[in-house]
Amino acid sequence: MAHEHAHDHTAGASERALRIALLLTGGFMGLEFLAAFLTGSLALLSDAGHMFTDTAGLVVALIAIRIGRRRADDRRTYGYRRFEILAAAMNALVLIGLAIYVSIEGVRRLFAPITVDAPWMMAVAAAGLLINLASMRVLRGASEKSLNVKGAYLEVWADMIGSVAVLVAGGLIWLTGWRQIDPLLAIATSLWMLPRSWTLLRNATNILLAGVPASFDLAGVRTQMLAFPGVRDVHDLHASAITGDQTIVTAHVRVELAQFASAGGISALSEKVRTVSDSIHLTIQVESSNEPCPEEIEERHDGHHH
Repeated sequence: MAHEHAHDHTAGASERALRIALLLTGGFMGLEFLAAFLTGSLALLSDAGHMFTDTAGLVVALIAIRIGRRRADDRRTYGYRRFEILAAAMNALVLIGLAIYVSIEGVRRLFAPITVDAPWMMAVAAAGLLINLASMRVLRGASEKSLNVKGAYLEVWADMIGSVAVLVAGGLIWLTGWRQIDPLLAIATSLWMLPRSWTLLRNATNILLAGVPASFDLAGVRTQMLAFPGVRDVHDLHASAITGDQTIVTAHVRVELAQFASAGGISALSEKVRTVSDSIHLTIQVESSNEPCPEEIEERHDGHHH
């Protein structure tokens, strides 16, 4: 019960952070889109696009938390928290798509630059920068505990860099009149955003494919199990993540029953495994060393077949 309470508390803190960030970001988004069309700035349009994806991402993240609170049932035995990972993957795909669009449009404008209103461009970018910094401050703590919130945090982070780029572009255009600066900085911002978005998508995809979490020491878990008194073999060892902060580990261990029991049995072995990672849902199936392991059964079956 204590384990479930900790996750509920984390989800509650994440939801509060997302609500505040959504209020800040969504409130500014419409103004920035209007300013982008009035000033003709591609860099500002890119920043407004980031604001839009920030807002959409925050909405989806909030929905994900709400759905993730549903209790486990006979169809979703681990509950619905993995919906957060779907939300993170969707946010990453939107960011990658936006970066590609802005880069293509930026290249086109390099050869056909348009006149932009630099002072207004800078004023709107400065306001957007303040909004982004406030949202980042709100989301930073929760982003360390939730991949879902981390996706939203990265979007706001990318948007913050975009606001800085717009300020720089506006200042240089104002001082030099060189209009190509606007698309150049828009392209640079998009290229900066791509690897971070790709990392988020890769991490989310790994979880959806039931891959071993990058930070999880599966070899260390196997070593700890094999070092336990009475354990003769470890097989069918699997590790995957429900979300970014909860890992499922399952294993079959062949043991010499008397020695294994005298050392504390499954409870002691579980405690030993948790010295590698304590944020795991652990299931261990014990098999007697007198019983053939699955590999031996398969070899016997193959030999009999031939």
